[in-house]
Amino acid sequence: MRYRSPMFTGIRSLQIRYWRKRRFQMKKVAIFLFISVPVLVLAFFGAVDPPKVAAVPSYARQTGLACSGCHYNPPELNPAGRRFKLTGYVDRADETKVVKSEGNKKNSALDLLSSLPLSVMLETSFTSTKSPIPTTQNGNFELPQDFSLFLSGAWTSHIGSFFQVTYDTQDDHFTSDNTDIRYANTTKLGGKEFIYGIDLNNNPTVEDLWNSTPAWGFPWVVSDFAPTPNASPLIQGGLAQDVAGLGAFAMWNNHLYIDATMYRSQHVGGPQPNPGVGSGINIRGVAPYWRVAWQQLTAKTQYEIGTYGMHVRSTPNQIVNANGVAGPEDSYTDFAFDTQIDQTLFRKDVLSFRATYIRENADLLASVAQGALTFGSHHLNTVLANASYHFGNKYSGTFGWFDTGGTVDPNLYGGTDPVTGSANGDPRGAGYIANFSYWPWQNLVLGAQYTGYTRFNGGSTNYSGSGRNASANNTVYLNARFLF
Repeated sequence: MRYRSPMFTGIRSLQIRYWRKRRFQMKKVAIFLFISVPVLVLAFFGAVDPPKVAAVPSYARQTGLACSGCHYNPPELNPAGRRFKLTGYVDRADETKVVKSEGNKKNSALDLLSSLPLSVMLETSFTSTKSPIPTTQNGNFELPQDFSLFLSGAWTSHIGSFFQVTYDTQDDHFTSDNTDIRYANTTKLGGKEFIYGIDLNNNPTVEDLWNSTPAWGFPWVVSDFAPTPNASPLIQGGLAQDVAGLGAFAMWNNHLYIDATMYRSQHVGGPQPNPGVGSGINIRGVAPYWRVAWQQLTAKTQYEIGTYGMHVRSTPNQIVNANGVAGPEDSYTDFAFDTQIDQTLFRKDVLSFRATYIRENADLLASVAQGALTFGSHHLNTVLANASYHFGNKYSGTFGWFDTGGTVDPNLYGGTDPVTGSANGDPRGAGYIANFSYWPWQNLVLGAQYTGYTRFNGGSTNYSGSGRNASANNTVYLNARFLF
């Protein structure tokens, strides 16, 4: 055994403590850099898709509540947020200033906010795909990607709105975005609370209360140009901002929710009256949308299970021909089932699970007659599922999986484009999405998202016949949105 003097031992002990302290300090610096550098990058290069935004400051000013009072993380609504939307966006704090005049038999009433419920959103973006889109640069910045104005809040004591117009950098103009205007009132039915109302909107499912349906479903943010598979059901965004719908909704006993809406094509930016030229979907008559859901709430658990769907008859590229005849029609019937479960854990942490299955049956006689398709009868099956963990209301991580398949049709889904084409006309697409969001201040949301494809436009490898693999479209997306 080697002898060491007490002095040597003491010096050695000091050295050990010193280096332990240095390693601890270095570890803290590393952790700080690990967290702060991505956040700074996100703040500079982030972006989101405007239709996915739901938390706007005008609601906070109206209610006197922070955005987290209604959201787990925008746009995910908690039970309070769902009720706020259900009752027409009109709840407000007692001290909210209003202009009011009582009505009578000869004079109409007045009850509105003393100032307009306006909000502004600025978004920036960074998008990079695993392999560049041919002939273009990779790693693209958009500052801004979008700039939105919102008229969102109470119009009267029973009417409120979520109304958005957006400036798009790519198109270089403002355009109509998601719109949801609601009248709501409350009474009793069978001795239980009965909330009912009328809704005017421009995107099927945008009026829904849960985050398991397409308009407000995951992914919360998406790139505005990264490649995505060709095939998706019509109800999954195919009519967004292209229709106008009027419907009625009701919630009984805070459990049973029913919604029915009728839609017509409006083609924003097109001529009126609508000639239908150049539009793939021109609704004939009206297109009915339906929604039925059951929810159950406890102090720590909220779950919902339901169904929704839509039926559309369309004459593509025309309303009537030169002889005034409508001709054959395309027909789409989408029906879906969904569920959402929110479980509170560890005081304020929340674990959420959402899933939806959509089946689309299509009889596309008009498109076959126009030579656009090989077969008249088509179907698609789409499954979307995701789970989120919310660390309080500052941090949130979500992992989602998606899968679509259906009828093979080279005319509908084929093509020779190296990115958007398909060598076999197969609509199959599948993959996963991982998202991390950071909400440091409630008027600033930062996020990072990775989308990976296991199948794209019918194939995993050489799907377009040009040598491009599905994984070449894997996308890194960083985002930041600022709301005022």
